[in-house]
Amino acid sequence: MSAHSQILLTSSEGTEFIIDRDIADKSMLLKCMLEDIGEIGQAVPLPNVSGPILTKVIEYCTHHRDNPNFLSANDDVTADIDEWDLEYCKVDQGTLYELILAANYLDIKPLMDLTCKTVANMIKAKSPEEIRKTFNITNDFTPEEEDQVRRENDWVDEH
Repeated sequence: MSAHSQILLTSSEGTEFIIDRDIADKSMLLKCMLEDIGEIGQAVPLPNVSGPILTKVIEYCTHHRDNPNFLSANDDVTADIDEWDLEYCKVDQGTLYELILAANYLDIKPLMDLTCKTVANMIKAKSPEEIRKTFNITNDFTPEEEDQVRRENDWVDEH
């Protein structure tokens, strides 16, 4: 490997990460940036990603390093999630939310798909009350407003 095959990333709080170029290329943001400006030999700042979250993102990209279908991820939200990815997503909701934001910012579609599928699976087959409880959402509808919303959307329950 040449001396230029590694990239230095800096998280929002200044933590530095040295990663291989092929790992950086899993992020379309970094891939395009590095193609446009070349490997500049200095840190690439990622002000929207904290160190702990960047660690998780790098772990994901490293695990999927040799996956030839990485960028053509399965768009089927009902598709099975493999065992490693299921374990990877067993994090608290705050971390999961930050992973979604990081995947979006860094433009890593497979990670975005995985984290969003994880959230979808968390709410699948749950009532609005159960979803509110799961995500700590306060119901700010009056009973009258809630009744009106149910009436306007009663078509949803028709199969």
